Amino acid sequence: MADREAVTPRTTDARRRHDPRVRGFASDNYAGAPPEIMAALALANEGHQVAYGEDDYTVHLQDVMRSHFGPLAVTYPVFNGTGANVVALQALTDRWGAVIAADSAHIHVDECGAPERVGGLKLLTVPTPDGKLTPELIDREAYGWEDEHRAMPQVVSITQSTELGTLYTPDEVRALCDHAHERGMKVHLDGARIANAAASLDVPMRAFTYAAGVDVLSYGGTKNGMLFGEAVVVLNPDAVRAMKHLRKLSMQLASKMRFVSVQLEALLAKDLWLRQARHANTMAQRLAAGVRGVDGVEILYPVQANAVFARLPREVSERLQQRYRFYFWDEAAGDVRWMCSFDTTEEDVDGFVTALKEELGR
Repeated sequence: MADREAVTPRTTDARRRHDPRVRGFASDNYAGAPPEIMAALALANEGHQVAYGEDDYTVHLQDVMRSHFGPLAVTYPVFNGTGANVVALQALTDRWGAVIAADSAHIHVDECGAPERVGGLKLLTVPTPDGKLTPELIDREAYGWEDEHRAMPQVVSITQSTELGTLYTPDEVRALCDHAHERGMKVHLDGARIANAAASLDVPMRAFTYAAGVDVLSYGGTKNGMLFGEAVVVLNPDAVRAMKHLRKLSMQLASKMRFVSVQLEALLAKDLWLRQARHANTMAQRLAAGVRGVDGVEILYPVQANAVFARLPREVSERLQQRYRFYFWDEAAGDVRWMCSFDTTEEDVDGFVTALKEELGR
């Protein structure tokens, strides 16, 4: 009896430390997880499973991901988005290699130099008006392959949806991939919000990845509702090398990988990923419609996914931030970013729009 009591689960002593009624528009990372994700984690939690990716969930995940990204896809679950990008870019470059990216790219602006300091590669950034690269913009840095004094351009990295909330069409991705491949370069896609892009474009994710010629993508699950975890998905096995070793070297090998893999399966085995992305996009459209035409507010970029970028008086934003969390995008210009999540409600949006109008009227 004593032994049985020793292994009986106890009621948690943890207490809720936050007010669940508080909502914001700062990041889709602020949201929790839907019931389907929590149920999947509980399902995988019983008993023992082999560690480091040899568990049944990670093995089955390969077929799930191939249904979305083509028959050659090989998936490597990792902890986070920066880790996914660093592992992917290392696998595509030599020690002397460089990566061409938009100057707004997450790998350049928001990863604390990890691709360069951890990955050991050079970023060659190009200014873009809307966060999107074009073949012409790529060519600003795509040269000097035989010049030993210059880091060699080996990869083009794009983001879908972009950091400015804009989208590449499948044809645009195909044109970029063809252009890069003709010059001997490979293509990486940072898909932190890939689900939102597919939902907005109303196409399968393979349409602008595998079918368009992308070699490797970083698959984003957290912004789509997972508690933690992302994945590197290799679409062209000939483009990479030593992925397993690079994942471990980059400290992205999860010992209890089943808990990442089962979440990816819960998202992607059916249509949870799509439903959640569509909802977040719809809320962003509702938010944009609510502020469009309001005197003192300017929407800066097309609202094509789940982000709204706006310019308004700085003092108004600072007062509004006391009521709702959101971030400045460009503090000098007064630009802000408002993000919608899978759990953003119509009431959240309408309340935010009302608060914005009140602060503008003060």
